[in-house]
Amino acid sequence: MSEAGGGRGCGSSVPQRAPWSLVAATAAFCLVSATSVWTAGAAPMSREERQKLGNQVLEMFDHAYGNYMEHAYPADELMPLTCRGRVRGQEPSRGDVDDALGKFSLTLIDSLDTLVVLNKTKEFEDAVRKVLRDVNLDNDVVVSVFETNIRVLGGLLGGHSLAIMLKEKGEYMQWYNDELLQMAKQLGYKLLPAFNTTSGLPYPRINLKFGIRKPEARTGTETDTCTACAGTLILEFAALSRFTGATIFEEYARKALDFLWEKRQRSSNLVGVTINIHTGDWVRKDSGVGAGIDSYYEYLLKAYVLLGDDSFLERFNTHYDAIMRYISQPPLLLDVHIHKPMLNARTWMDALLAFFPGLQVLKGDIRPAIETHEMLYQVIKKHNFLPEAFTTDFRVHWAQHPLRPEFAESTYFLYKATGDPYYLEVGKTLIENLNKYARVPCGFAAMKDVRTGSHEDRMDSFFLAEMFKYLYLLFADKEDIIFDIEDYIFTTEAHLLPLWLSTTNQSISKKNTTSEYTELDDSNFDWTCPNTQILFPNDPLYAQSIREPLKNVVDKSCPRGIIRVEESFRSGAKPPLRARDFMATNPEHLEILKKMGVSLIHLKDGRVQLVQHAIQAASSIDAEDGLRFMQEMIELSSQQQKEQQLPPRAVQIVSHPFFGRVVLTAGPAQFGLDLSKHKETRGFVASSKPYNGCSELTNPEAVMGKIALIQRGQCMFAEKARNIQNAGAIGGIVIDDNEGSSSDTAPLFQMAGDGKDTDDIKIPMLFLFSKEGSIILDAIREYEEVEVLLSDKAKDRDPEMENEEQPSSENDSQSAEQITSSSQEVDLVDQGSPEESSLNSQPESLSPADTDNAASVSPSEQISNPMENHETTSLDGECTDLDNQLQEQSETEEDSNPNVSWGKKVQPIDSILADWNEDIEAFEMMEKDEL
Repeated sequence: MSEAGGGRGCGSSVPQRAPWSLVAATAAFCLVSATSVWTAGAAPMSREERQKLGNQVLEMFDHAYGNYMEHAYPADELMPLTCRGRVRGQEPSRGDVDDALGKFSLTLIDSLDTLVVLNKTKEFEDAVRKVLRDVNLDNDVVVSVFETNIRVLGGLLGGHSLAIMLKEKGEYMQWYNDELLQMAKQLGYKLLPAFNTTSGLPYPRINLKFGIRKPEARTGTETDTCTACAGTLILEFAALSRFTGATIFEEYARKALDFLWEKRQRSSNLVGVTINIHTGDWVRKDSGVGAGIDSYYEYLLKAYVLLGDDSFLERFNTHYDAIMRYISQPPLLLDVHIHKPMLNARTWMDALLAFFPGLQVLKGDIRPAIETHEMLYQVIKKHNFLPEAFTTDFRVHWAQHPLRPEFAESTYFLYKATGDPYYLEVGKTLIENLNKYARVPCGFAAMKDVRTGSHEDRMDSFFLAEMFKYLYLLFADKEDIIFDIEDYIFTTEAHLLPLWLSTTNQSISKKNTTSEYTELDDSNFDWTCPNTQILFPNDPLYAQSIREPLKNVVDKSCPRGIIRVEESFRSGAKPPLRARDFMATNPEHLEILKKMGVSLIHLKDGRVQLVQHAIQAASSIDAEDGLRFMQEMIELSSQQQKEQQLPPRAVQIVSHPFFGRVVLTAGPAQFGLDLSKHKETRGFVASSKPYNGCSELTNPEAVMGKIALIQRGQCMFAEKARNIQNAGAIGGIVIDDNEGSSSDTAPLFQMAGDGKDTDDIKIPMLFLFSKEGSIILDAIREYEEVEVLLSDKAKDRDPEMENEEQPSSENDSQSAEQITSSSQEVDLVDQGSPEESSLNSQPESLSPADTDNAASVSPSEQISNPMENHETTSLDGECTDLDNQLQEQSETEEDSNPNVSWGKKVQPIDSILADWNEDIEAFEMMEKDEL
């Protein structure tokens, strides 16, 4: 799913009754044929083990779905840490993420067809009755058109598709009379006003009750939308038209797709991320296969499969050729500029591109699918989950993980295509990680930071709609499913639409507009339904041979450009100059810089400034090397600042009934025991007296050998640490005295020293905001003895202790509330860049939250001439005076100042800001470049 994380895929084979099935089967014919080729390649997993894993998936779904129904329904989503429902307007706003919530029991609707796939037909029948009885689609709430389409409209249509299937079988749903379809039609008409634009592209948001532009609607002023938002409508809208005979829905969705196709960049055949819905101008001109574009490509191919319209296949193949030519840099998929696709637009990838190997399976291009999937799996093995974004050398860029299903989806389709048991083992790893790190007493919690293992109080509806569906199908045999999955196609949210719709109510004109815009190369269609003898050589270890070179790609990674470097060595040419090797006094290096279009300027304060002008480079290849050099230099110049900052720490509650499942992100201290260099500290907690810890403790016997809890305020942090250390405490946790403070909304806090020598402090000290600290205090009131683990990141749980765990009551679950944040938040909208603010038009865009910091390069330094492509950075031989002043200030501030935090003392610039500066720079370069 484009922004929120939904899946993409095709159920696989196309029934032979469809006249176009021979071609549209794509992977389907190959999927079935390939299985026998691969089973000899690795030791097969026994049926008993597959059944065991399938049953484990069923139990996990019951845990998630049951807790939603018990603690959250009829709310849209479950908050698994606090065991309550998330209701729009009753919780602090999360920005665009909340646009998916419409007070229409989102998780229930999104889970309807999952219940049938998992053979829970009775629960499905009960769920349908609840939807018909309780769900109201006429709420005064502004929702995302994209999210509402794929989750709610798609969920209703998927539920209807399987309801009529069950009714035909004669055992269940005998009372059903198309009620879900009527609700879907009602919702479809509520979404249609969004298409009231000159372009035919829909507004990104609409009020379910009042529509667009009315004063009561509180929407209709937007000008931009993402490509996927406008291009991921055709399956649901066409299915609605085919089911009901009302052609208007398919007509509107087709018009939006036609407009996007017409506005593609003609020389590269790529589309940008964000487009103006009135003028058709590209707002963001970077292009990739991840957030903002992903499901546009997916729906072109699947629209051909479902509707049989050749123009959709021709468009997809044209785009796919461009993707493989410019964006694919195996095993990486890197964003490029649509006008100059040989230049990369950024140095990181987002997690949503994990769907692409699955789409390549449907296309029939298996080798690059295997390569990219294996690269992603190596990242997962390092971090347990796929970070929301990671760099080309596989460092965490954005650390959160909202339990996205895209990787599980691609794993399922690769297994269907190859039959390789390796992918069953991959699925087993996903199950183990979910249970080990994301499972909490009241469901499954998203990861706030994959590095520390801290949680976020969210369980998105797509987790139930997709993750369990794909994992169950991965391990299920055909007889384990009560219907033929091959007769359906998966939408981007994994909802099931029957393929027989292709021959139903075909009243839409199928004018082929594709050839009007481009002369197509016949080679684009060679792999529409590939010959398995070509696709799968008679070598059972073929897939393994593709994966093997990538086994150590994460641990032994090189930045992007490694392929060009190796090729340069082979050809005898010198490799490009790397930032880490650059010396300003080396004449040869200066000559290379000149060739790359990079100028060197000596500043009065002794620093050296670099500026790149791509038009001054000797060649396009040298310009590309110069861009890479500048990006590396920005990252390199930030390392000194990074080294002065401490990463977040973790407080993990390990006693009953938590057993390590609750992980709180804690702020570090610049003094005391360094948990990253020493073994973690484990012990029971006890409150100090006085609670502020500012004088000699009156209850030393209570804190002796324990971890002392202290309240912030009234004295220096170091003084508190000395007092509890003198009383015999083995560690300390300082809890913020600002009631209601939370790491959800505040930057990570780092405790400074008192300006004196703090070498005498030997115990570890961590800081918790009020909301996180109350979790421990509530646990003490409930269970008296609470044991915690202070560490640099969450540790594995004790399985023996977990086996003793009893079912938690609602109160127990509530006491396990965990509000965590491991990032310093950067409000991109406030930065004033149109490229940054355009993210708001994307539904549930990836949140820029990562503790890595980028070079402190001001936009004014970077962009001295918007007409040219250039980047600048400053190289400091040592810390600047400003850095020293900030450091001295941070060491002398009193901890009682509520406005002082780690982020505000040192004022680091988050790495996301640096990457956005790179993008802004490139975008402005393109602004006047009319090709």
